[in-house]
Amino acid sequence: MSYYMIDVEADGPIPGDYSMVCFGAVLVTPGLEQTFYGRLRPISDKWIPEALAVSGFSREETLEFPTAESEMKRFAQWIGETTEGQPMFISDNNGFDWQFINWYFHHLVGKNPFGHSSTNLGSLYKGMQKDCFVNFKHLRKTKHTHHPVDDAKGNAEALLHMKAELGLKIRLQ
Repeated sequence: MSYYMIDVEADGPIPGDYSMVCFGAVLVTPGLEQTFYGRLRPISDKWIPEALAVSGFSREETLEFPTAESEMKRFAQWIGETTEGQPMFISDNNGFDWQFINWYFHHLVGKNPFGHSSTNLGSLYKGMQKDCFVNFKHLRKTKHTHHPVDDAKGNAEALLHMKAELGLKIRLQ
């Protein structure tokens, strides 16, 4: 089983009506050396300027990005090359990140290599601490910049801390 920490930036709240602008993935292993970064041309004419601004890109820049289909196929290939067993999707906000990745995979590739499940990092930490009001974000080492690889890496660092220091039982490749 391979764990992939994912982060998504989008120009609106839902896939299909709006577009995923970019995403990052980190294969969760002790060194966090294997990463993926995708930038995607918009699939919709709709976009919310404030949402797009979080990514740091202009609409004009995004119109020059690779096609969403080519980036999702490239991502699927990378997952296939780096996974041992079933790939597992985990993110800080899986309600948001999962919906975009899942929608794009099904619509543009035909299937989602992660299957039908995802894990929320914050909920995992809350369960480990037996406290619904705690937050894991102090466990990040990499600054949260809204660059999706940075943000995924910081979250992966938190997951590794949970394993090493707090006794989380997961098997990493």
